[in-house]
Amino acid sequence: MIKSSSDYNFKFNGKSDKPLYLSIAEIIANDIEKGYLQKKAHLPSINEFSSKYSVARDTIEKAYKELKRENYISSSPGTGYFVVGKKDTKLKVLLVFNKLSSYKKIVYDAIIKTMGSRAKVDLQIHHYDPRILKEIIEATAGQYHYYVIMPHFFLHSKKKEYLPTLSSIPENELVLLDKRVNGLPGNTMGIFQNFEYDIYHALKSVARRIKKYHEIIMVFPKETHHPTEIIDGVKKFCKESNKDFSVIKNIENKEFSAGTLYIVIEEPVLAKLIKMVRKTKFQQGKQIGIISFNESDLKELLDITVITTDFDQMGRSVANMILERQHTQINNPFKIIVRNSI
Repeated sequence: MIKSSSDYNFKFNGKSDKPLYLSIAEIIANDIEKGYLQKKAHLPSINEFSSKYSVARDTIEKAYKELKRENYISSSPGTGYFVVGKKDTKLKVLLVFNKLSSYKKIVYDAIIKTMGSRAKVDLQIHHYDPRILKEIIEATAGQYHYYVIMPHFFLHSKKKEYLPTLSSIPENELVLLDKRVNGLPGNTMGIFQNFEYDIYHALKSVARRIKKYHEIIMVFPKETHHPTEIIDGVKKFCKESNKDFSVIKNIENKEFSAGTLYIVIEEPVLAKLIKMVRKTKFQQGKQIGIISFNESDLKELLDITVITTDFDQMGRSVANMILERQHTQINNPFKIIVRNSI
């Protein structure tokens, strides 16, 4: 936490429509409310601030006056400007998910439960569309202490479509959830899955059990927006295990052959696959294997092996990261739950 003016690194993106002095005051107020600037911490003098950030002295003076008016800071001769303390307000957090689903609800509920009364949490959805994310961030700039974003976009999306939007959020306010994004400046906070690494090691952990399958087929629908790193992880495992590997977009009119293991990532496809296998002479878990992504009560009832992350832990981790002001990156727990479908 900042206690000395020499340690304070003011971060201003310069894209606000507000007068400059108000934007500066708002950013400093946010740093105080988040606990980044602690009580009695000294702020740079007007001259220091003006020189370091190339902002007019009058602008800094107006910003400090605004902060004094709001009782965030005070000043005294010979001491300069210092933090009085944060207001008795809740942290304001904006969650921006890619979609609504049962898994996202688990994450959301865990965040709300962990933060409790210490934060006000709002939720918006960008529907995998970088343009919608841009609209959300532009409309809410400066209104929240933290922006928690799931950066899953259309598979055809280019970095230039979403990277500027993510980069426009101050580094100490942006928290990425579930997926890393390369190319962002600084060291972005986040709770991540390592999709390629995790699925590869999940399959390695059951290598003996699935030795009877000579081929692995991944059903990866054209309209899905799941990370393609999943495919890379399975492909790597198959290459090392000397198994045939292929990716198909759907299972319509699929002819089954013994010794094939299917990996499906969407529940409607899973339901269709189970029905189709039941119409053949093959037994699930014997001649035909099935692995699905993400645990659910239904998959447990159907006795389906799943590769899954801990969504409840993901929500708790991001909430604690914000509450404890931990500027860090965490890999979320990942596991395979073995059942009789393999």
